[in-house]
Amino acid sequence: MSEQSRSTGRIRGTGSRRRKPSRGRRVRRVALWGAAALVVVGGSGLGYAYFTLDGNLQGVDIDAALGAERPDDVDNGSQDILVLGSDSRSGANAEYGTDEGSARADTAMVVHVDEGHTSASVVSVPRDTLVDRPACTSDTTGEQVGAEHEAMFNTAYAVGGPACAVKTVEAMSGIRMDHYVEVDFTGFKKLVDELGGVRITTSQAIDDPDSHLALKAGTHTLSGEQSLGLVRTRESVGDGSDLGRIQLQQAFVKALMDQAKSVGVFSNPQKLFGLADAATKAVTTDSGLASVKELTGFAGGLEGLGSKNVDMVTLPVAYDRNDPNRVLPQEKAGRQVWAALKQDKPIPASATAQSAGDKGGAGKVVG
Repeated sequence: MSEQSRSTGRIRGTGSRRRKPSRGRRVRRVALWGAAALVVVGGSGLGYAYFTLDGNLQGVDIDAALGAERPDDVDNGSQDILVLGSDSRSGANAEYGTDEGSARADTAMVVHVDEGHTSASVVSVPRDTLVDRPACTSDTTGEQVGAEHEAMFNTAYAVGGPACAVKTVEAMSGIRMDHYVEVDFTGFKKLVDELGGVRITTSQAIDDPDSHLALKAGTHTLSGEQSLGLVRTRESVGDGSDLGRIQLQQAFVKALMDQAKSVGVFSNPQKLFGLADAATKAVTTDSGLASVKELTGFAGGLEGLGSKNVDMVTLPVAYDRNDPNRVLPQEKAGRQVWAALKQDKPIPASATAQSAGDKGGAGKVVG
């Protein structure tokens, strides 16, 4: 394995797949708030609001980057979205470390929304998973990057950007991603702060100098900075592994969804616009979602989803015997997971029963 592998748009293509778009977890409802903001502002302010929010959005043309060699575009009303949390240290993110010229996908979730948009399954892909990364085109130099056997999953984004991350997930799963949504550190913090924080309860104290998070056991309303610390914390919770951190991230995402549902933004136009403004600045999407019109339609189809309708699992993995800091996919169990998503069915418990993921106690720390 190389040293590189060991270091830590419109996705829909030509098909007509799947009704109104459906979206990634952390930020999906905000697009709906954005639509409401445009209506509430009204009059001459309507044009300004639309122009401002539309101008915030950044899109990546993943269709053009990947071409036709992709899984079939299945038209059954369901949606599959790759959601990434980037660990870029450039720009406003420099306070979290040195910018080394490329970012990695620190958090990756494949979100499947069912045909009726009444439930969703989320599969977290550990960043340290050793995968067969396909050949990709660098999004910075335009040069071809060769395929690699047993490369860390998060190197796909590092060598080829969003398109390579999508291509790698599609190669793993055999499922075409309808959309792509990316959030970086700074955008994540601002989004949480605009929400007024996220309320969580911790069953034990958390003190992690690396993520700068210190919480006593009990109930807290986390600021954006504290929320970022929670989803990045690792050493001080559970077994200190990345798999434990994924459990924390999943618990936080559910708390974020509940918070978004409970905030009375529709009765406060200023707060509503501020939230929509922060959300559209927070995300990079495929080009099919990179407009207020498309993004609001996308989120509108998810209005009925709540945290109780979302099943979150980790891709079935086992620790690599040659390197305990890496994990290997459990091929048979993984096929069960992807088959369930393809067939628009719940992920069976048997698929994750023998996995090293979802086993630690980290997920019980946050509620």
